[in-house]
Amino acid sequence: MFQLNENFTSADLSKAVSATEKNYIIQKNDLISIDVFTNKGERITDPNFELRTSGGNNQGGQGKKEFSYLVMENGNVKLPVVGEILLDGLTINEAEKKLEEEYNDYYKESFVKLGFLNKRVIILGATGGQVINLKNENTSLVEILAEAGGLNLGARAQNIRLIRGDHTNPEVYMIDLTSIEGMKSSIITMKPGDIIYVEPWRRVWLEGLKDIAPILSLVSSVLTLALVLQRL
Repeated sequence: MFQLNENFTSADLSKAVSATEKNYIIQKNDLISIDVFTNKGERITDPNFELRTSGGNNQGGQGKKEFSYLVMENGNVKLPVVGEILLDGLTINEAEKKLEEEYNDYYKESFVKLGFLNKRVIILGATGGQVINLKNENTSLVEILAEAGGLNLGARAQNIRLIRGDHTNPEVYMIDLTSIEGMKSSIITMKPGDIIYVEPWRRVWLEGLKDIAPILSLVSSVLTLALVLQRL
């Protein structure tokens, strides 16, 4: 289904993914989530205020709706309370520190957590079509496959292809999880927009049976009709 360079080695793949971290710098058109807490994140460690009070009306169990915030073309993100803040070009850690300083003007000892919502990879083939969100910049191929449900008996573990780059002229790498060398290559870090294709086992006899199934059905119908006519 996909063509690749037959001279490809695991070293080539390692070199190709070495610059992956730059994809986790906040860029224009990124979607991010943000959570702001006071008192250095007290609500994270004590969401129901159980450490502060033994009674009262606790509201920590209520669900919280998650909002997404777009990094606009000017590099700014429009956020509650603080308004537009320039985050383009910052890492998540740098952006969190910057926002904590901004929110400190309104809250006591702010604690900010940011996350990407548009960093994801696509899995095709034997595992079915799935979209897996990249929760952090250190997610490996093995982790993605595990999150997708692993490799079933219908998957060819020796023929997993990583498609990366422009879809009109992508780079395609083959990974063999049945070998030690292939397992080493599978620890690579995933890049947003990657496509993983797990080749399914081809069952030629089953495919052939599907092709002739209409003919068999027609023959069966004719024989059934002939038997009915003979008994009349």
